[in-house]
Amino acid sequence: MTPEQFRTEGRKLIDWIAAYYEQVEKFPVLSQVKPGEIFNALPEVPPVSGESFDHMMEDVDRLILPGITHWQSPNFYAYFPANASFPAILGDLLSSGLGVQGMLWTTSPSATELETRVMEWLAGMLGLPPCFSYLADGGGVIQDTASSSALAAVIAARERITGMRSNQEGITGRLTAYVSTQTHSSVEKAIKIAGIGRANLRIIGTDPLYAMLPEKLEEKIEADRAAGFTPFFVCATIGTTSSNGMDPIRRIGEICKKENLWLHVDGAMSGAALLCPEFRHFSDGLELADSFCFNPHKWLFTNFDCDCFWVADRRHLTNTFSILPEYLRNQASESGEVFDYRDWHIQLGRRFRSLKLWFVIRHYGEEGLRNLIRYHVRMAGEFASWIRESEDFELVTEPPLNLVCFRYRGTDEENLALMDGINRGGEIYFTHTRLGGKVVLRFCIAQTHTEERHVIRAWEIIKSAAAQLKTE
Repeated sequence: MTPEQFRTEGRKLIDWIAAYYEQVEKFPVLSQVKPGEIFNALPEVPPVSGESFDHMMEDVDRLILPGITHWQSPNFYAYFPANASFPAILGDLLSSGLGVQGMLWTTSPSATELETRVMEWLAGMLGLPPCFSYLADGGGVIQDTASSSALAAVIAARERITGMRSNQEGITGRLTAYVSTQTHSSVEKAIKIAGIGRANLRIIGTDPLYAMLPEKLEEKIEADRAAGFTPFFVCATIGTTSSNGMDPIRRIGEICKKENLWLHVDGAMSGAALLCPEFRHFSDGLELADSFCFNPHKWLFTNFDCDCFWVADRRHLTNTFSILPEYLRNQASESGEVFDYRDWHIQLGRRFRSLKLWFVIRHYGEEGLRNLIRYHVRMAGEFASWIRESEDFELVTEPPLNLVCFRYRGTDEENLALMDGINRGGEIYFTHTRLGGKVVLRFCIAQTHTEERHVIRAWEIIKSAAAQLKTE
């Protein structure tokens, strides 16, 4: 493909993407295809000769679109958002076009230094403690997902507590880590991958708002020390996945400081709300944490993948992950004057992710981003008020931000039937969890293009389904 052909086809693709967003509300939000349907519709062997771009795009319309669950629909309320925006898409396109491999400063200085600056911007925008700035001993790095940040934090914590001896001497069998019943499953996966083992992961109970109970954490730590274990890691959460529960960061942090445990704070979706000063009380005590992350690709309108991860002492990362073979040696790195971000996480190769984040921040500005966050929170508050006033539904917990957890006043089976029937209809899509042993419906308002009219329509659909259920 020549540059001129690329220019021609690229224009058509941009037009296709723009048209997709103009008509995305017309598609069933949840894909309606059956398992294997797309696979069986695709040729068993690849083409021998090259095909035209027009033919490829015809197959996108015919084969691919029916199998898409439309995360960018304003009627998507399921799981958590995976938001895109036009500035982010353009930034990602530019990153792909430049084709940068940003593993070292010297392999593309702009990739490293823009990332450092954007992470400093974000630290200030979120009101993070000064310890997370590179001007202190900390700093931030862009990971792919919060799962990778959790794994990096677990491994760095493991090396800190063992004095960098765990790899050489295999002394991980008596290390213990602590999470709540509501902590994301990615932390359990990290504990397994890091060689700590699921048997050494302690699960801490929660209060009625599904926040970790610090006194239970303290009891578990004391019991483990008495049994000859070495506690080393705690994960607290700003906005748990199931219910948006807010762990008491300060109290947990005080325990971790006293006991010399690494505190990692996961703010995957809800961390974006720290942009708004009125929501920063949820991060009270964050200065006591060793690491913190949130995902701009969830609620900061930056397309997947983009996770921002900060540490209070970057030496724990670089000491843990730095390996310097001869073929990577260079004068800039050995000068000590630059960051080589490949030393800050597991992977060596690095995409130029900061470009799309830079585009988003510059396009919206701080105030524009805050306004979108506040708009979503306000709509969630309105939706919760309708639940309170309804005879057919009940709130399970008061929504602190943009996630509303509620139930139909009936059995678990009726709640699932109501949700599944609505989702099959295709106009809106939402999901469920279990809290207190019961099925709970989750309605997350955070999609980039969701407006109040969409939320009003969603409530009409849910009320209608409930009325139908009562007559059956």
